[in-house]
Amino acid sequence: MESADAVIVGGGIVGSAVAYYLSAEAAFAGRRIVLVERDPSFAAASTSRSAGGLRQQFSTPENIALSQVTLSLFRRLKTVFGAEADVSFREQGYLIMASPGGRGQLEENVALQQSMGADILLLEPDEIARRFPWLAVDGVAAAGYGRTGEGWFDPPGLAALFRAAARAQGVSVVRGEVTGIDAGTRIEAVRLAGGERIACGALVDAAGPWAGQVAALAGVALPVEPRKRYVYVIDCREATEAMHAAPLTVDPSGVWLRPEGRFFLCGKSPAEEAEPPAADLEAVDHAFFEEEVWPRLAARVPAFESVKVVRAWAGFYDTNTLDHNAVIGAHSRLANLYFAAGFSGHGAQQAAGAGRAVAELIAHGTFRTIDLTRLGYARIAAGRPLAERNVI
Repeated sequence: MESADAVIVGGGIVGSAVAYYLSAEAAFAGRRIVLVERDPSFAAASTSRSAGGLRQQFSTPENIALSQVTLSLFRRLKTVFGAEADVSFREQGYLIMASPGGRGQLEENVALQQSMGADILLLEPDEIARRFPWLAVDGVAAAGYGRTGEGWFDPPGLAALFRAAARAQGVSVVRGEVTGIDAGTRIEAVRLAGGERIACGALVDAAGPWAGQVAALAGVALPVEPRKRYVYVIDCREATEAMHAAPLTVDPSGVWLRPEGRFFLCGKSPAEEAEPPAADLEAVDHAFFEEEVWPRLAARVPAFESVKVVRAWAGFYDTNTLDHNAVIGAHSRLANLYFAAGFSGHGAQQAAGAGRAVAELIAHGTFRTIDLTRLGYARIAAGRPLAERNVI
């Protein structure tokens, strides 16, 4: 029977980050690490279908700190991964607008972000209109604007850097689907669809939208499930140069947009009661664009009254249904079972910090750089939400 000191389930950006940081830990030197991925093409992976946002505009200190880890990595990318490393980071900022009813929460968020060193401004409507004249500010009470340290990047590119570096550090990448977990008082082994059994000293559930299903194999309840989201690519002949230099802009309604080359990406999370079936990523609901996205988009950006959808795609959020925050840490009973899942749309931008944190737990038994105790499994077991109030 094959064995490993650590088995990581899920080879997307989060699992690859765990593999990279754990294999770099001096305290874990010489140990065998196996990264298991069922589809090495990553065709349906959330990493491959992400819009790639990086922001510090969160309401939870841990989320801000996690995104700051990624920003710091981007500042040192070529030093860490080599001269050819590139993740196409576009540092054009985020502009998150609030209605009068949401202004108080926005002010609290911005104050927290600023206290943690984020370069975020609180803009009044007249200042929003002055900086971004292509926006209509009707119904907007204020906005948080990230002047630096926010934007978007290429998640598959960053995941590939993590995986390549992890391989170079001795990590074994295995193609297979975990279909069984042997557990007693601790995790003993994982079983793959092909019949292989891998005994493990530690098991990391980084299976993205399917993390809840993987946890269930060990008899563990993890409230993480796939939720389908649509990204629409639109062309607008009336778009100005300033619009193509725009930040990722979030309307109070939840509609978001950002430039992408000569086009724009846009989307919106549906209401809880209107969640589409979490199946068939090739099926895109264009009626959702016509009924929910475009009317709000055109009202906020008058130039978008005339647009053409040139393509669209769907992807899964790995949604933590308890509180839309990641679960990072060890299980309360099965002490060698670790979670890095449930990011609820923030996984690409938080993978580096989460991967480093889980590596610290496995190698040292404690968080060393960022205290993520509040994001641990204990709150799941207790049914005690840690709410993030700035989910897009």
